[in-house]
Amino acid sequence: MTNELRYPIGMQTFSQIIEEGYAYVDKTAYIKPLLNQGKFIFLSRPRRFGKSLLLSTLKAYFEGRRDLFKGLAADSMDLDWTPSPVLRFDLNAENFSLENGLISMLNRLLGEYEKQYALTAEADTLAGRFSQLIRKVAETTGRKVVILIDEYDKPLLEIEHNKELFEKNQRILKSFFGNLKSMDEYIRFAFITGVARFSKVSIFSDLNNLKDISISDAYADICGWSEQELISNFRPGIEALAQERGEDFDTTLSAMRSYYDGYLFTPRGSRLYNPFSVLNALDMKSIDPYWFETGTPTFLARRIKKLGTFPPDINGKICSRDELISVGLNDRNPIPLMFQTGYLTIWKYIKDAGLYELRFPNREVEIGFYRQLLPLYVPEVNDIGSPFRFTQFRMDLYEGCPHDFMERLATLLKDLPGEDHCESTYRAITYLLAVLSGTQAIAEHHGYKGRSDIEAMTSKYIYVFEFKYNRSVEEAMDQIHSRDYAGRYAMDGRTVYLIGANFEEKKDVRGLAFEIEKFK
Repeated sequence: MTNELRYPIGMQTFSQIIEEGYAYVDKTAYIKPLLNQGKFIFLSRPRRFGKSLLLSTLKAYFEGRRDLFKGLAADSMDLDWTPSPVLRFDLNAENFSLENGLISMLNRLLGEYEKQYALTAEADTLAGRFSQLIRKVAETTGRKVVILIDEYDKPLLEIEHNKELFEKNQRILKSFFGNLKSMDEYIRFAFITGVARFSKVSIFSDLNNLKDISISDAYADICGWSEQELISNFRPGIEALAQERGEDFDTTLSAMRSYYDGYLFTPRGSRLYNPFSVLNALDMKSIDPYWFETGTPTFLARRIKKLGTFPPDINGKICSRDELISVGLNDRNPIPLMFQTGYLTIWKYIKDAGLYELRFPNREVEIGFYRQLLPLYVPEVNDIGSPFRFTQFRMDLYEGCPHDFMERLATLLKDLPGEDHCESTYRAITYLLAVLSGTQAIAEHHGYKGRSDIEAMTSKYIYVFEFKYNRSVEEAMDQIHSRDYAGRYAMDGRTVYLIGANFEEKKDVRGLAFEIEKFK
């Protein structure tokens, strides 16, 4: 590697990356195991995690383009490089909120391949045309067909809020994919990727020979980069980033680890970095939340808010293996889908019970998810000039102005819809404001006498919050003192503020009363 690394940001074409000299982390060693695994393979990984590049790499292999693999792991393997016709269906680039978005895309893709192979569509249905295409291409070329389907679930994820359109797209996909099994004699290999596997909408019910490798130890690292891969391939870029930040290599690597590392898809896999975020950070020489800037779906945040889940309680959820790999969009429990979409990852495997503890993989995801969640409570939080922007709350906390923070919070809470008025909502909003302000925020911190609601820390100040609803400020402050919530900070050099608050909602009176004491 040289210091002049070229970063393939947003590039998903293997041949272009290799031919134009962009940095490439070699994943071609997985080709032979995949071929031995079976004929129909499914892989679930979060978006922007390298699934499309993996499919492009497989496409180049099946097309027999061995020249592209020179010096890579696959080049030294005993592989059959005989070219096969490849049909790739990328379902990522379409607006599926349109009534016939999915139908239009499949029509277009089928039409392009029919033209390429000089075929005339004889069947009346999309599924029938797909079957005809597979059979005719195999017969015309004398070779079995390779089928690569990318982001199969985007036509569902994008319109999950539209029940009628969701069910329509579900039926189309079920019929379309159902043909693969009946075309077995004409297919050499089929690989399907997506974010989630929706077993409960029966898309794959007809394809019962589909092998799911999503949480297989053997393929745990097939997408994403281990820290060893990161350092081996991008050391010059990390060194340049460290120089820009005025830090040494290890300090910058630690910051990248905190922000982009942490994804774990099987108990025996490696902790993985998000490739898209890493490439952007190295290219821009700045550690920022690039993954969420590309427009993540907000339906999971809406569901978390609707269920009344206290945001920090998302961390530490327990799931079984079946829950992790098999989920429906209409499930009340959003946690398994949060795992599949990359919001949560395996943190610990409880072997004796066969259960998984899930947590946010890193700082980027945690902050990004909370940024989606906060506007669902406070719509004005993103409005420029609004006194409720979290940047205003951030200034209050970092400048040691708890009274201004609470006055701003009191005004904000008065405008909340009636159904949102409860102690858990107040705690959720305060916690989200503290986290997004960049403080070290802890919810329900366990002490020897009890648990405080929220504690938020900056380099100079510590804030201890206790909230009540239709009770009294005095009761909140008495609890802080009687349970000695601030005692753990007696030897801390920072200024500590104790904040007791009570929201009263009686007759025509609605307001947040609070009291602030300086502990030291």
